[in-house]
Amino acid sequence: MESPDLFGNVYRGRTVLVTGHTGFKGSWLSLWLQRLGARVVGFSLDPPTSPSLFVQATVGDGMVTVDGDVRDPAAVLATIRDYEPSVVFHLAAQSLVLDGYEHPSETFATNVMGTVNVLDAIRLSSCVHACVVVTTDKCYRPIAEPRGLHEMDRLGGVDPYSASKAATELVVEAFRSSFLGPIRGIGLASARAGNVVGGGDWAHNRLIPDCVRSLAADKPLDVRAPSAIRPWQHVLEPLAGYLWLGALLLNDPERAAQAWNFGPPQDQELSVLEVVTLFRAAWVALRPAESLPPVNIAHHAMHETAELRLDTTKVMRELGWAPVLGAQKTVEMVASWYGHWASLDDFDARGETLAQIVDYEMRAAQRGLVWAEHVGQGARV
Repeated sequence: MESPDLFGNVYRGRTVLVTGHTGFKGSWLSLWLQRLGARVVGFSLDPPTSPSLFVQATVGDGMVTVDGDVRDPAAVLATIRDYEPSVVFHLAAQSLVLDGYEHPSETFATNVMGTVNVLDAIRLSSCVHACVVVTTDKCYRPIAEPRGLHEMDRLGGVDPYSASKAATELVVEAFRSSFLGPIRGIGLASARAGNVVGGGDWAHNRLIPDCVRSLAADKPLDVRAPSAIRPWQHVLEPLAGYLWLGALLLNDPERAAQAWNFGPPQDQELSVLEVVTLFRAAWVALRPAESLPPVNIAHHAMHETAELRLDTTKVMRELGWAPVLGAQKTVEMVASWYGHWASLDDFDARGETLAQIVDYEMRAAQRGLVWAEHVGQGARV
């Protein structure tokens, strides 16, 4: 697997800790870091779903895995002291709104105290120089104006998951101000991403996996909040932002140690039903012999924000990050991954995922994005 000189080539040979590496987003990030030549250490519980991308793509074959829970401060500290990472990407979280309603105590314990434990372990160690804490667009208090949320908007949350992520942002700010700022030479930033989609997501009560299960089983799809607007983006979009942010935290922590939004262009934001329609059309294009099962509008009593839009002006202007994929291409890539999974008896999840990473790198280079400046035309898996 070739390793191109991306992100300033800072990850080659560097030990990087990824918490939550067995999850959907953590698996994509771990594979990309392996491709970049990093020595990847993962700290996580078992994969949260079965199937899981972590198992399907044999992500663990190219890294060190530590079985652990971020709610256990001693285990977190021991892992950092044992492996001495210089960069930490903290993704371990309870990441579903509906699970937050069903398990509020666990959600707050994992998302808030788990972050406290990771940052306190960094405080008690001397090896870490950069840390990116991944939160969400839902950390913001909902607003009535039809505009994108920017980093200076008020934090808040009317459901347990959203509130836990708002509290996580306060934890990050407190540790940055008190312990991990320039005085220690540690760059600490938070990354607020929108709704990510991509191959290998098998979570329940998440739109694309529910679509895939409906299509594969030829059963009706239940859709809640069909008119809700979300900042949908391919998982590689925010991951590129996290990796670039980590590189900048190593080289210029005072500039990068802030909160940053990562989302799609606002003219690419779609409703839930629009995403369903696009995905089902892309699926049929790949599998034209199949008929489409019906879509049912499900009613539920739990609160979800009607519209969520992210303003990414700051990160585009100050860090040079920008989205690479439009809405149509995003959905096509996701449908291609799942379509191959459904069609091929010998489906190679690792190869498929890495091929999409390579394609994304090339598209970023063609757009002239600063983190992709050294992608060669011969880059390959």
